[in-house]
Amino acid sequence: MTTCMHLWQSREVAPASDGCTECLALGDSWMHLRLCLSCGNVACCDQSKNKHASAHFAATGHPVARSIQPGEAWRWCYEDEALDDPDELEMEGADLG
Repeated sequence: MTTCMHLWQSREVAPASDGCTECLALGDSWMHLRLCLSCGNVACCDQSKNKHASAHFAATGHPVARSIQPGEAWRWCYEDEALDDPDELEMEGADLG
Protein backbone atom coordinates (compact mmCIF):
# COMPACT_ATOMS: atom_id res chain seq x y z
CA MET A 1 0.00 0.00 0.00
CA THR A 2 1.41 3.38 -0.98
CA THR A 3 1.73 6.41 1.27
CA CYS A 4 1.53 8.88 -1.65
CA MET A 5 -0.96 11.55 -0.63
CA HIS A 6 -1.61 12.53 -4.26
CA LEU A 7 -3.02 9.08 -5.00
CA TRP A 8 -5.29 9.11 -1.96
CA GLN A 9 -6.50 12.66 -2.65
CA SER A 10 -7.24 12.05 -6.34
CA ARG A 11 -10.83 11.74 -7.51
CA GLU A 12 -12.47 10.39 -10.64
CA VAL A 13 -13.13 12.92 -13.40
CA ALA A 14 -14.83 12.63 -16.76
CA PRO A 15 -12.51 12.17 -19.75
CA ALA A 16 -12.32 15.30 -21.91
CA SER A 17 -12.01 13.21 -25.11
CA ASP A 18 -12.10 9.67 -26.49
CA GLY A 19 -8.43 9.68 -27.49
CA CYS A 20 -5.16 11.49 -26.98
CA THR A 21 -6.13 15.06 -27.82
CA GLU A 22 -2.64 16.06 -28.96
CA CYS A 23 -2.06 12.93 -31.07
CA LEU A 24 -5.45 13.45 -32.73
CA ALA A 25 -4.45 17.03 -33.59
CA LEU A 26 -1.12 15.78 -35.02
CA GLY A 27 -2.70 12.87 -36.89
CA ASP A 28 -0.56 10.42 -34.84
CA SER A 29 -1.47 7.16 -33.15
CA TRP A 30 -0.83 6.00 -29.58
CA MET A 31 -0.27 2.79 -27.61
CA HIS A 32 -2.34 3.30 -24.43
CA LEU A 33 -4.31 6.15 -22.90
CA ARG A 34 -4.04 7.87 -19.52
CA LEU A 35 -6.63 10.11 -17.84
CA CYS A 36 -5.45 13.07 -15.76
CA LEU A 37 -7.39 12.91 -12.49
CA SER A 38 -7.03 16.65 -11.96
CA CYS A 39 -8.58 17.97 -15.19
CA GLY A 40 -9.79 15.06 -17.35
CA ASN A 41 -7.13 15.46 -20.06
CA VAL A 42 -6.68 12.25 -22.07
CA ALA A 43 -3.14 11.62 -23.26
CA CYS A 44 -0.91 8.86 -24.57
CA CYS A 45 1.42 6.80 -22.37
CA ASP A 46 5.22 6.70 -22.31
CA GLN A 47 5.19 3.67 -24.64
CA SER A 48 3.73 5.96 -27.29
CA LYS A 49 6.18 8.00 -29.34
CA ASN A 50 4.81 11.37 -28.15
CA LYS A 51 4.48 10.61 -24.40
CA HIS A 52 1.78 13.25 -23.99
CA ALA A 53 0.66 12.10 -20.51
CA SER A 54 4.14 12.74 -19.08
CA ALA A 55 4.31 16.03 -20.98
CA HIS A 56 0.94 17.01 -19.48
CA PHE A 57 2.33 16.43 -15.97
CA ALA A 58 5.49 18.44 -16.80
CA ALA A 59 3.42 21.35 -18.14
CA THR A 60 0.67 21.41 -15.50
CA GLY A 61 2.00 19.72 -12.37
CA HIS A 62 -1.14 17.56 -12.22
CA PRO A 63 0.32 14.57 -10.38
CA VAL A 64 -2.03 11.58 -10.88
CA ALA A 65 -3.18 9.80 -14.01
CA ARG A 66 -5.24 6.64 -14.36
CA SER A 67 -5.10 4.05 -17.08
CA ILE A 68 -8.27 4.06 -19.15
CA GLN A 69 -7.40 0.88 -21.00
CA PRO A 70 -10.12 -1.79 -20.83
CA GLY A 71 -9.55 -4.06 -17.83
CA GLU A 72 -7.06 -1.73 -16.12
CA ALA A 73 -7.76 0.41 -13.05
CA TRP A 74 -4.32 1.44 -11.80
CA ARG A 75 -3.27 5.01 -11.03
CA TRP A 76 0.22 6.53 -11.27
CA CYS A 77 1.59 9.54 -9.40
CA TYR A 78 4.17 11.26 -11.58
CA GLU A 79 5.41 13.45 -8.72
CA ASP A 80 6.13 10.62 -6.26
CA GLU A 81 6.60 7.88 -8.88
CA ALA A 82 4.08 5.76 -6.98
CA LEU A 83 1.69 3.14 -8.34
CA ASP A 84 -1.73 2.29 -6.95
CA ASP A 85 -2.95 -0.94 -8.52
CA PRO A 86 -6.18 -2.46 -7.15
CA ASP A 87 -5.24 -5.83 -8.70
CA GLU A 88 -2.06 -5.93 -6.59
CA LEU A 89 -3.99 -5.05 -3.43
CA GLU A 90 -6.34 -7.97 -4.07
CA MET A 91 -3.34 -10.27 -4.42
CA GLU A 92 -1.76 -9.01 -1.16
CA GLY A 93 -4.80 -10.16 0.82
CA ALA A 94 -5.37 -13.36 -1.14
CA ASP A 95 -5.04 -16.75 0.52
CA LEU A 96 -2.62 -18.44 -1.88
CA GLY A 97 -2.03 -21.51 0.38
